[in-house]
Amino acid sequence: MKSSTLTHLTIAVILMTITLASHAKEAPKLSTEYAEFVKKMVDKHQFDQQQLTTLLKTATRQPSILRAMSSPAEKRLEWHTYRKIFLKPNRINGGIKFWQQNKEQLIQAQQKYGVPEEIIVAIIGVETRYGSNIGSYKVLDALTTLGFHYPKRAAFFRRELEHFLLLAREEGFDPSKPKGSYAGAMGKPQFISSSYRAYAVDGDNDGKRDLWTSSADIIHSVANYFSQHGWSDSPLIAQKTQLTGETYRQLLKPSLKPVNTLGELSQHHVQVPPNQPSNTLVRLLELKQPKHSDYWLTFSNFYTITRYNHSHLYAMAVYQLSQEIKQGYHSTAL
Repeated sequence: MKSSTLTHLTIAVILMTITLASHAKEAPKLSTEYAEFVKKMVDKHQFDQQQLTTLLKTATRQPSILRAMSSPAEKRLEWHTYRKIFLKPNRINGGIKFWQQNKEQLIQAQQKYGVPEEIIVAIIGVETRYGSNIGSYKVLDALTTLGFHYPKRAAFFRRELEHFLLLAREEGFDPSKPKGSYAGAMGKPQFISSSYRAYAVDGDNDGKRDLWTSSADIIHSVANYFSQHGWSDSPLIAQKTQLTGETYRQLLKPSLKPVNTLGELSQHHVQVPPNQPSNTLVRLLELKQPKHSDYWLTFSNFYTITRYNHSHLYAMAVYQLSQEIKQGYHSTAL
């Protein structure tokens, strides 16, 4: 049931916490920026000012979150190092097990949204190892830390805080409780708050969208996310290629989108798949190995994977993990 205010039980618990803490030290007043945010939530979404102020006073600034945001590990990694993080036996075997345990839901999601089962499984594997690492930060702490203490992206994270509070009201959970990543991503598929509200699905029809414990909700939500971001029924995602000469280098572009055609790549002595229209859009991708580079053709569905995380390394890890899981799953079914 939706409510225009936080639940009485939630507020009672929070007020009790504040009261006990006040014996040792009076709770600080909200800063001007916090107060402006509260006013916005009251005026725009009819939140109760006192209750929301009390809630935000419980949020704790987390310096470790600011350090992590200022120096993300991914930007320092080449593909050969990044790959080793995700293409491990435990993540592959975990994916096979997850598929076996949830095969009916995965079949239903593929039929409804058109997203291959192995891609859905691999996303959950890359994000949280099938739920074994959903994050240790309170989402409220993460979003307030980044929304009010990280100027570079403060506007973005304040919007996410707004979405998070609305989500808590819509789904009926205590906003002081959920834990997630240092960036405020939640559940087994690690949806940020705006994505949770926009793309999460009630896959088991119980009236809730639970991305922590409901496998049906999790699977259908990932599939819906990709469907809404343009997943097509083309089997082409990524394909390793060979090339000769040097003119191909002018095709190596930073854009994640496929912007060249197979015909153009062929003209630059890049091997392309046979029996595909020459006007098919493709991106030539270079992946660094310790002593050489691998080259891949990536298509529109690969680009769709990058809508989950704007990184070609991430998308390639998802794709290659999906293929390992698929092979292992079908070999165990023989």
